[in-house]
Amino acid sequence: MTHRLLQWLAVALLACGCTTTVVSQGGAAPNNGPFRTSSDGADDKLMLEGHDAVAYFTQNAAVKGSPSIKLEHLGVTYRFATEAHKAEFQKSPDKYMPQFGGFCSNGVNYAVPWGGGGGPNSWRIYRGKLYVFGGQKARDHFEMDTELNLQRAHHYWATEVSGSNALLTRWRRLVFRVPHYMSDRALQDEWESRLAAKTLPVMPGAPQVVPAR
Repeated sequence: MTHRLLQWLAVALLACGCTTTVVSQGGAAPNNGPFRTSSDGADDKLMLEGHDAVAYFTQNAAVKGSPSIKLEHLGVTYRFATEAHKAEFQKSPDKYMPQFGGFCSNGVNYAVPWGGGGGPNSWRIYRGKLYVFGGQKARDHFEMDTELNLQRAHHYWATEVSGSNALLTRWRRLVFRVPHYMSDRALQDEWESRLAAKTLPVMPGAPQVVPAR
């Protein structure tokens, strides 16, 4: 879709009020809807592309869940590698659910709910919460200033994304960029520069888990 067409669509949506945020029953909590889901087999609203939400915490790894060990929570499906993990999630879902509905945290930083997944090298447990990213580069860019980017992501989630139609919110913000927007190329250039200078807050190969305070 061209930029001109996106801009026309965004203007039309604004004119008809179609992008107005409606806060869901869960409010603006950063691990409630909308949700980033995928389809696999009988599961058409699958979270984390089938990865086990509990395994990130207990095994420090992205582990695929079994299609036969699953449960539905808030209208979406989670799979687990073991029955014990399923029981643990069922007991404390808020502890294990990905933040920002499982969308890429770096995307939400720009008010663009897109991407996500939680495969290898595209997730992070930070201060006791699970964040997922559209890929390793998205995670690397986010971690150039994790605290600032989290502050922005929480702001845009609460004011624009939570309870909204994610697709319409995404299209609007792909045209009307947030003030701090940087392109992927600009972010990668900055990351590579800071890598060469060894000034990245999180250097490649650092553990995926940052302990809670």
